Amino acid sequence: MSDHASFLQDGERLDELLIGGWKIIQHAEVFCFGMDAVLLAHFATVKSGVRAVDLGTGTGAIAFLLAARGAAHVAALELHPRLADMARRSSTLNELADIVQVVEADYRALSGILPAGESQLVVANPPYRPLGQGYLNRETPVASACHELTATLTDVVNSAAWLLGDRGRFAMVHRADRLCDVIAALREASLEPKRLRFVQSRENVAPKLLLIEGIRSGKPGLAVEPPLIIYDAAGEYSEEIRSYYRQEPVLYKGKGGGR
Repeated sequence: MSDHASFLQDGERLDELLIGGWKIIQHAEVFCFGMDAVLLAHFATVKSGVRAVDLGTGTGAIAFLLAARGAAHVAALELHPRLADMARRSSTLNELADIVQVVEADYRALSGILPAGESQLVVANPPYRPLGQGYLNRETPVASACHELTATLTDVVNSAAWLLGDRGRFAMVHRADRLCDVIAALREASLEPKRLRFVQSRENVAPKLLLIEGIRSGKPGLAVEPPLIIYDAAGEYSEEIRSYYRQEPVLYKGKGGGR
């Protein structure tokens, strides 16, 4: 692997992805991925050889973790040039450029960027807050990562539906208190909710996040899975969370992608 320092620009740092020795380029004042990205990447149904799209990849964490779980190809879309550049350099640094393709694009206008109806998996860690809720600094990429500044929930879901073929899957992480909005948006876009899992910081604490997966043109029937607990009684990561960081990458070795 090349000299790591040569991949960094002013103010940037290399963080561990804690899988396969891979690293990710981040900047504390620009954007850093959080636990929700890790949870989503492990919740999504990733069949070996699947061709996936990550809507709003940020610095690329979810895309890299999907590659580690066996995706044959991940188109990692990012609107902000600075973040797209960071993700692209991380992909090269980790020797994943043949699997993770970083595309600087607005996923609200995908015609001519990616084909319609051909993706098998789409994931998104979208902005959680509608405009008018919480502090908003419009000058940083963090603003559009946290608030529906450049894309609403409906935009995200509709983009996923446009990309997916029949029986394709869309997985998303969102705030638990927006469950009704999330399910309504999915059904409006013909993405039938099939799996739902709430995320709790500890046992006996109300969930703040949810993980949900829908299937394009799927039949009704939602499986509510046991809650995901992040911390145990001692304040350490739960066994399930620790297991994520013990896994080794299982890179797809075949040709093309499969369902």
